[in-house]
Amino acid sequence: QTSDIVAEGKLVSHTAYQQRNKKYTEIEISTYFENIPLSAKIDFYDVKNKVVHEVKKSDKLEQAHIAQVQFYLYVLEKNGLQGVSAILEYPKLRQTLPIPPLTEEVSTEIETWIQEIEQVLHQKHAPVAVKKTYCKNCSFYDFCFVKE
Repeated sequence: QTSDIVAEGKLVSHTAYQQRNKKYTEIEISTYFENIPLSAKIDFYDVKNKVVHEVKKSDKLEQAHIAQVQFYLYVLEKNGLQGVSAILEYPKLRQTLPIPPLTEEVSTEIETWIQEIEQVLHQKHAPVAVKKTYCKNCSFYDFCFVKE
């Protein structure tokens, strides 16, 4: 929450969709998968239409954006909200990408991600950081490269 990148994303979201704060609700929601605590902070949720709106400051569509929203849908589903879909919004591109409600296959894939993350968390030593081109723009950069 203190990341400059997160703050910039919030600014883009609030300036691109100024009326949204009056129309949709921000929610923080949590659940468990196999005793693993999960939480999500969703900026905009349209309760009436059961749609998560996720605004991205990026100027390109990325699989990580889809995965993030699918995780939100997973957490909502675990809390009994079935049939929730999402819309990824890219103000810079003037594009939106609809994300359908989760299938059983996608839910299983998300659970695999969670198990893999849990395995990494329980390793004796952190894995070696692999620097990717997108790392410098990630809000978690400091977690991976704190020693540099």
